[in-house]
Amino acid sequence: MREYIVQKGDTLHRVASAFKLSVDTLIVDNPWAATQPYLISGQVLYIRPSTDRKYVIQPGEHARQIAKQFGVELDELRLANPGLAEHDFVEGKTIVIPEDHQDQIVRLRGEYGYEDLQEDLAALAHRYPFIEVGSIGTSVMGKDIPYVRIGQGTRKIHANASVHANEWLTTPCLLRFIEQYAQGIDGTEEHVGTSQWVYGGSPRDLLEHTSLWVVPMVNPDGVELVQQGVLPTHPLYQDLKKWNEGRADYRGWKANIRGVDLNDQFPAYWEEEVRRRGKIGPSRRDYAGPAPFSEPESKALADLTEREQFDMVLSIHSQGQEIYWNYRDLEPKESRDWALRLAAATGYRAVKLGGSDAGYKDWFIQRFGKPGFTVEVGLGVNPLPMRDYDDIAAEVGMLMATVLSW
Repeated sequence: MREYIVQKGDTLHRVASAFKLSVDTLIVDNPWAATQPYLISGQVLYIRPSTDRKYVIQPGEHARQIAKQFGVELDELRLANPGLAEHDFVEGKTIVIPEDHQDQIVRLRGEYGYEDLQEDLAALAHRYPFIEVGSIGTSVMGKDIPYVRIGQGTRKIHANASVHANEWLTTPCLLRFIEQYAQGIDGTEEHVGTSQWVYGGSPRDLLEHTSLWVVPMVNPDGVELVQQGVLPTHPLYQDLKKWNEGRADYRGWKANIRGVDLNDQFPAYWEEEVRRRGKIGPSRRDYAGPAPFSEPESKALADLTEREQFDMVLSIHSQGQEIYWNYRDLEPKESRDWALRLAAATGYRAVKLGGSDAGYKDWFIQRFGKPGFTVEVGLGVNPLPMRDYDDIAAEVGMLMATVLSW
């Protein structure tokens, strides 16, 4: 075996992906790694050689589930293991995992973090020159908060993701749609009338009539904290440890790096939400901050919204498979019809929600009187498992395609 020295930002999933191993294999060779919440820079991992990705089927697993886990198509998995029918994928059998799609920019290489986002946005902008990439502002720790814009039309749609730190899987799901949309437009440019967008419809028509603005990671500091933990060298180390109630594991963290829930930061009955939450100081979740827009991330999102005057907004969260469409009866009458249509496209449930204030969707409806939606994707416990990525990305794709094409 070779030795690998853990670098800043490494996680078990990222290292396993880089060396074409499964996480289970990495843990077998480094059992101590399963006993701590995060890898620490300078630790040594033992890496077994691998020319192909080999995987031992675990109890209860089947071919379709394994294909989803490794981000490959079921047909590709079968081709890499000739002679194996789907019912021959049995516990204890060693199989070969084929390489995933190398031409696909947005894909999981372990937990999807801020550096992945930056790299993928640069690659998307390079491959598709009609994509505009910029920044709406900076986070508490000085990270740019990127936006992506496609289209020049007068109808303006906005979507955002990773407002809550441990909901980071929403970022690649939303960004995968951007890539698929761009591929559809690019194909239409080269082969007019012959290219079909994966979700149907005409990407060229959408490009001409709609401007889509996406902020894929509103809370980059929080996402990094959830995925990598925090070292004593961090300027907020002692505060974060206290706000996390002494836990070394930050995977339950929803707030930004100052312990403020960014989706409780908007001036829509904010005082009532503060009383309802009952949090008087920074916390891993549910603290609304000392005042609306006290945090640079929420202020940047509001400034973008004020400047562009969007016709509709969607805030992508997890989890629950629900779509919230109303706010204190201030929403326009078409919001319910929109929600039902989005529910039909995704298989989610349209819910009329009460007893919640100060969210981005709430503020947008109150401030502009236009349709706004909070979409809770996936089902389970945050952070959602990476094996659910393909299914959730497809649901987000159907959601966004419905919004753009109706």
